[in-house]
Amino acid sequence: MESWVLYALLSAGFAGVVGVTAKAGMSQISGDLALAIRTAVIFLLVVAHVAVGRYYQEASRLSPRDWGFLAFSGAATMLSWLCYYRAVKLGPVSGVALLDKSSVLITVLLAIWLLGEPLTWRVLVGGGLIVAGFLVLTLK
Repeated sequence: MESWVLYALLSAGFAGVVGVTAKAGMSQISGDLALAIRTAVIFLLVVAHVAVGRYYQEASRLSPRDWGFLAFSGAATMLSWLCYYRAVKLGPVSGVALLDKSSVLITVLLAIWLLGEPLTWRVLVGGGLIVAGFLVLTLK
């Protein structure tokens, strides 16, 4: 198995825990405060990871363009998480998680358009199945 596949599967496993634990942890508070607490924990853990691994030494290699893309990614993450936590607070975690994964389509389209990644039959079939699942969930 290629290392990126292993990391992607681990990411999916950890991400699968997020919605349920978030919903369980915010029974008495708003999704916004829950997100702030989660983000603070993430920040502390990531800073510790970067310090221990000495990854901070790579910062000098970032171009202004890189900084811009990372800043935009951070802003998009914040907006995504705010919406996700609000949705989890208000709705069923299983439905929210499934609808949230429709973001895969946006990612694939942007990767093809902006990064020049190839559009293969596997991407088309996989994307089509995601769209079909999204329609099953949203159409009444």
